[in-house]
Amino acid sequence: CILGTHHEKGAQTFWSVVNRLPLSGNAVLCWKFCHVFHKLLRDGHSNVLKDSVRYKNELSDMSRMWGHLSEGYGQLCSIYLKLLRTKMEFHTKNPRFPGNLQMSDRQLDEAGENDVNNFFQLTVEMFDYLECELNLFQTVFSSLDMSRSVSVTAAGQCRLAPLIQVILDCSHLYDYTVKLLFKLHSCLPADTLQGHRDRFLEQFRKLKDLFYRSSNLQYFKRLIQIPQLPENPPNFLRASALSEHISPVVVIPAEASSPDSEPMTDLVEMDTASQSLFDNKFDDIFGSSFSCDPFNFNSQNGMSKDDKDRLIEQLYGEIAALKEELESFKAESTRGAVQLRGRASELEAELAEQQHLKQQAQDESEFLRTELEELKKQREDTEKAQRSLTEIERRAQANEQRYSKLKEKYSELVQNHADLLRKNAEVTKQITMARQAQGDVEREKKELEDSFQRVSEQAQRKSQEQAEVLETLKRELAASRQELQVVQGTLESSTQAGAEQNTRIASLELERDRLSRAAEQHRDEVAALQAELQQLQGTLSREQESSRTELEMLQTQLRDKESTEWAVQQRLAKEQLSLLQGTAREAERMVQDALARMEDPAHVSCTGSADCLLSRTLAASECAERLRDAHSKYLSDGAAVGSLLPCLALFAHLVSDTLLQGSATSHVAPVEPADRLLELCKQCGNEAVSYLGALQDPGTVASTDCSLVTACLGQISAIGEELRPRGLDVKQEELGDLVDKEMAATAAAIETASARIEEMLNKARAGDTGVKLEVNERILGSCTGLMQAIHVLVLASKDLQREIVESGRGAASPKEFYAKNSRWTEGLISASKAVGWGATVMVDAADLVVQGKGTFEELMVCSREIAASTAQLVAASKVKADKDSANLCKLQQASRGVNQATASVVASTKAGKSQVEEKDSMDFSSMTLTQIKRQEMDSQVRVLELENQLQKERQKLGELRKKHYELAGVAEGWEEDG
Repeated sequence: CILGTHHEKGAQTFWSVVNRLPLSGNAVLCWKFCHVFHKLLRDGHSNVLKDSVRYKNELSDMSRMWGHLSEGYGQLCSIYLKLLRTKMEFHTKNPRFPGNLQMSDRQLDEAGENDVNNFFQLTVEMFDYLECELNLFQTVFSSLDMSRSVSVTAAGQCRLAPLIQVILDCSHLYDYTVKLLFKLHSCLPADTLQGHRDRFLEQFRKLKDLFYRSSNLQYFKRLIQIPQLPENPPNFLRASALSEHISPVVVIPAEASSPDSEPMTDLVEMDTASQSLFDNKFDDIFGSSFSCDPFNFNSQNGMSKDDKDRLIEQLYGEIAALKEELESFKAESTRGAVQLRGRASELEAELAEQQHLKQQAQDESEFLRTELEELKKQREDTEKAQRSLTEIERRAQANEQRYSKLKEKYSELVQNHADLLRKNAEVTKQITMARQAQGDVEREKKELEDSFQRVSEQAQRKSQEQAEVLETLKRELAASRQELQVVQGTLESSTQAGAEQNTRIASLELERDRLSRAAEQHRDEVAALQAELQQLQGTLSREQESSRTELEMLQTQLRDKESTEWAVQQRLAKEQLSLLQGTAREAERMVQDALARMEDPAHVSCTGSADCLLSRTLAASECAERLRDAHSKYLSDGAAVGSLLPCLALFAHLVSDTLLQGSATSHVAPVEPADRLLELCKQCGNEAVSYLGALQDPGTVASTDCSLVTACLGQISAIGEELRPRGLDVKQEELGDLVDKEMAATAAAIETASARIEEMLNKARAGDTGVKLEVNERILGSCTGLMQAIHVLVLASKDLQREIVESGRGAASPKEFYAKNSRWTEGLISASKAVGWGATVMVDAADLVVQGKGTFEELMVCSREIAASTAQLVAASKVKADKDSANLCKLQQASRGVNQATASVVASTKAGKSQVEEKDSMDFSSMTLTQIKRQEMDSQVRVLELENQLQKERQKLGELRKKHYELAGVAEGWEEDG
């Protein structure tokens, strides 16, 4: 099929065959058609797309048809057909993209024409294209039982075969999407492309998972080499990450490749043989373009043999030229393949280097992360040590005091020991001197003994030699004896002195022994003190260690407690925020309900006074101030949400009440102030809804403010002041009499109206018959009931006013009370006048209806007007009444009776009108087609006239209300007050 499209430069023959296939009845055949058509769009001739676009709607219909089947190949065919339609639309919008999506970066830039808007749109279209590819991918996998080896079965391979084309498309689409997103991030802010990044991240995860699952299937391993996407998606916020992007390349291994050493001629012969084989296959599939031998030109157009020979020679020449061109092309292809292999080797080396650098960067990042964690731990330890330093210093100070005392005692002992050592040295010196003196005495004694021995020897010699001088010698001997005695005395004294010295030496030795023992004792004491000091130091170190351990334990408990308290505070903050959001949501719903009720047609009949509007507005403004204070307290202290929630609920209630009261007041106000008041009420409601909505958002709860709501309430209050009735042109002393007169006049007007209705009823019974009598009786009966209800209401209002005057005047008179409360009195007077006037007008309208001169609509308007007047009288009467008053209950019950009677009048009037209209219905039995057409035209003219008249009457009604408001203001002195 692919060769056929290139041969005929189109796909007409393909579609002519496809149109005869039962694609709508055979799901497997439709699946295989989608596979073939996908390959044609990728690898066929470029005109395949142009010839196939005309069948796009048929493919869409077939996709919808197969989508109704939930089993088998139905869903697969439906999704595949949608993918093919998306592919055709993409290539139609972007003709620069070939069917196989293979483009260079320069061609990709040219496809976007260097315009950021085109790149933005192209990225969106690629996302849609890739989404369809991924849907088919996931649907095929979900239809297979992955618990078994489905890829080796025929049924599994039938479903998996088209995924090869899907993988080829997805690899290119992913690559182009990454490059386009980097290009967009270089031109546009990151916030603008947040949606693109989110969508790319989702598709990245899906594609990575599908590529991984596909690469594990045995079927794909022998047909295609599926790339693996990186672990993490590209970081588009960092421009340098583009250099780290590696385009996924899908490799399809050749089924049979000849060695590189094979001669080129063999390649040419093989190519020629394969070309002829493909031509034969094409002729078998599509049929030969000639009925017989394509080179038998004798049977065609009657050509001569010379022409045939020349044509054959020409064809042979063209074949030879084509073979030479083919050989050159193949040689060039071989050189290109060699260059590409070299380039691939370079890229692989560069890839390995980049992976090595990446691994180094990851190792450095891990090392820096480890160092950062260690620094964090050191900082935490330092903070812990600083916190525990105070306690440790306090304990160390006590230990240092004890240590200083021990040190002082040790110094004193050392000083004593030094003194003793000095004394011992002196005693030793004295002993040495004594011993030297004793040695001298012993030497003198020895010398004396020697000299005595010499003298004795000399004496003996002299006695022998000098016998004759014996006498002399005797004398000398006596002298010598005397001298010897002296010497002996001296020797004895010396011996005595030596004995004394020996005694002194013994005493000094005893003293030395005593000092030695004392020094030994001091040394023992010093050793004991040193041992005690070491023990104290060991005790101190153990106490410090135990203190450090205890401190760490306490710090751990403190951190646990802080984390627990933080979690509790977070949960409490979330609960408080959810409580605030729930209250704000309910308050917002309340205000929205009030806005909806303002638009409700049933609310149009509700009316209100300006004084009531002012009271509601004042209360709402005060509540808004309290809400602002509570909001500021909540922002400073999240636990103060308890004071914010009641203010929020009261704020919503008062604002809703103000909106409804403002809408009701606008129904009885002149046109221009009414429109301004209604617009301000809507604006106030919208601002309140916005404020309450902002309170529900945690991001804006701190910056929101209700000042806009307060401003709108101030403007509503200003309009309410304008609409308040001014004082009557009477003296305050006459107000009390005027109230009694107006109430009496109102009662008289009601009695007169009741008598007139009774008289009209009697006349109707005497003069009317049939439907007219029935209608008149019903209308006049309901009017009589309304007058009776109004009469009861007026009496109840009188009783309530009398009670109010009696309870509020004190020692003053009723006139003084009315003069003191002039505004309230003027409201009573105005309401009484309105009730009396309304009763008179309604009786006149009923009289005209009974006589056939009036309209039912006029009677309904009068009844509603009198109901509004009685409502004004009730509101004016109960302003100063006690809420527990029995007369107030009677007045409210009478007011409900008036409302029911008014509804009865309106209902009876409508019923009578419908009966009369049924009686006067047209008779079409005797009318021709022309007459009916004429009546139809007249009715259309009448409708247009009535619509125009209705518009004019509405304008007139607005002008009348405006004029009525101005005249009422002049009459009651509004302009003078202004």
